[in-house]
Amino acid sequence: MRSWSAQEGPHSRPREPEEGGSVPNPSPRGTYLTISEALRTRIAEGSYPDGLPSEAEIGREFGVARTTVRRALRALEEAGDVTTVAGVGRQVGGGSQVAPYKRIMADLLDRIRTGEMPAGTRLPSEAELSASYGVARGTVRRAVHELEGAGHIHARHGVGRFVGPAS
Repeated sequence: MRSWSAQEGPHSRPREPEEGGSVPNPSPRGTYLTISEALRTRIAEGSYPDGLPSEAEIGREFGVARTTVRRALRALEEAGDVTTVAGVGRQVGGGSQVAPYKRIMADLLDRIRTGEMPAGTRLPSEAELSASYGVARGTVRRAVHELEGAGHIHARHGVGRFVGPAS
């Protein structure tokens, strides 16, 4: 374990290396800009057709903290190179994908309007909807909550959720 002198502590800046030592050259533009430029180059090459990797993956690859990754991604978003889509992740360009909960809402609403699910029909459970749409239960919960708020579905405590009367 290292011992600290009176002039230094565990949170002080390290001293300059002695003669013959080397200090990595810090980026003159900032690490986050270097990362955002590397990602921008990959985007231009078409390396991310399904969206960018997670913040954690990018951080591991570049050996930086998540805050640095977030700053780099924010720079890409501000430039319009990527878009964050809830439930999907960061997408290249305009983010043409629709959030999964909106897709579920649209599908359920369409089934209600066409009469496939008439008023009074019990909605499948969150687990069933999650399995049929291939999404997390939280995503289903958000879609159902939005439909409840709009009056298309109502909940009966301890019984389930049901299609509301036609509006």
